[in-house]
Amino acid sequence: MTEQRKHIYIAYTGGTIGMAKTAQGYQPVAGFLEQKLRSLPEFTRADMPQFTVHEYQPLLDSSDMTPAHWQMIAADILANYSRYDGFVVLHGTDTMAYTASALSFMLPDLGKPVIVTGSQIPLAEMRSDGHDNLLNALYIAANYPLAEVGLFFHHQLLRGNRASKTDAKGFNAFTSPNCEPLLNVGIDVQPRLPPLRPLHPNTPSFQPVSPKAIAVLTLYPGLDFSLAEHWLAQPLDGLILQTFGAGNAPQQPQLLNALKAAHQRGVVLVNHTQCARGGVNMGGYAGGHALRDCGLVSAGDMTLEATLTKLHVLLSRTGAPAQIIASTRTLMEKSLCGELTATE
Repeated sequence: MTEQRKHIYIAYTGGTIGMAKTAQGYQPVAGFLEQKLRSLPEFTRADMPQFTVHEYQPLLDSSDMTPAHWQMIAADILANYSRYDGFVVLHGTDTMAYTASALSFMLPDLGKPVIVTGSQIPLAEMRSDGHDNLLNALYIAANYPLAEVGLFFHHQLLRGNRASKTDAKGFNAFTSPNCEPLLNVGIDVQPRLPPLRPLHPNTPSFQPVSPKAIAVLTLYPGLDFSLAEHWLAQPLDGLILQTFGAGNAPQQPQLLNALKAAHQRGVVLVNHTQCARGGVNMGGYAGGHALRDCGLVSAGDMTLEATLTKLHVLLSRTGAPAQIIASTRTLMEKSLCGELTATE
């Protein structure tokens, strides 16, 4: 008896992968992506899954993505969840890692694969990386027990909330500096650590997002601390402080007092290192210890994309404001879906 082919839902949100060459340059053209896929025999082989393409209207440039678009994609997956065996989200590369991270927190207990992918060159072009990215994303979604959000690019499946775009020109555009790839795809598909999460039949919960005022402030030598003070005096819900090294900042009273005042007003302050590898340790140096005393919580070794989207999702929960603030401060330092490395 022949095993029934899996059926994968492709949410085509926009991005380079589906663009066509027009008189005005490369741009999305309605219906072009599906027409191209149906014309390529490798995508319709008997050992490949069936697929249904849902093309968003309008198609989106990923630079224009907002939290409202994360919600739209998550709600789309949930609305179609029972009808398909897995999901592939086609997305522009510029903010792909933000969307992959956001989906992991908005659909935290997935039982089916959700794989976000795209390309650096349109699928219709001869040297496109989109062909391999999409072909492998579909194949993995149908054949591997991946119960989480992944990001597939250039022969690697990365945990979605561990990925960052680190190359604007190369095909190897995404890296996962503090977490091994879930799968390496060469002649063989090789699982790596951490292990893939097993599939399960339960419908995932859905954590929607709502508008939140979250700022990212990057420290640098010579920063005008009155500017930082001005930022911190704004009506913020959260602020991510991009610090030096293992989470250090100048022990400058104007900065520290502004941070302490924001914390006391209920702003959730998160210490995130500017370093790609390693993480925050506010107990190691006086510059980090001072930030802990001001109320900052640690982002650990999360990417900036994961830190921002996790903070946004946690602050969007319903309930008493004081309880949401307190629990957000606690949960930012805990791994909810593999986004940070647990410490003793």
